[in-house]
Amino acid sequence: MNSTLRLLAALAAGTLFGFGLSVAQMIDPAKVLNFLDLFGTWDPSLAFVMGGGLAVNALLTPLILKRSKPLLAEYFQLPKKVQIDKRIVFGGIIFGVGWGIAGYCPGPMITSLSFANSDILTVFAAFVVGTFATRWMLAHRG
Repeated sequence: MNSTLRLLAALAAGTLFGFGLSVAQMIDPAKVLNFLDLFGTWDPSLAFVMGGGLAVNALLTPLILKRSKPLLAEYFQLPKKVQIDKRIVFGGIIFGVGWGIAGYCPGPMITSLSFANSDILTVFAAFVVGTFATRWMLAHRG
């Protein structure tokens, strides 16, 4: 498979994803925090964004997986682990708390780097430190 074509496809997909996050205002932490504030200034609009993403995924994934292989790869790379364990549960809790505190999850955070203000740079630095600290901890646990 042509690696240049795969890189261009990845660039196009990432650009489309970032544009979608921007249009949906998911890169605005105030919008996200209002969505999470169920008993205050709740803004349900992001539920429609997530619902739209889930609907597209639910409709297209079965059709895509009927193919013998992906368009730009040799084989499908699906998760081998399907059981829910404590790492998944605790990771989800930590992710949710971080999302609720900062108003960013990784996709919108990376998209927001284009603003280059001190808030997003602080959140990104915390993300990088947390990612490397977790990898180090998992590699060195007994």
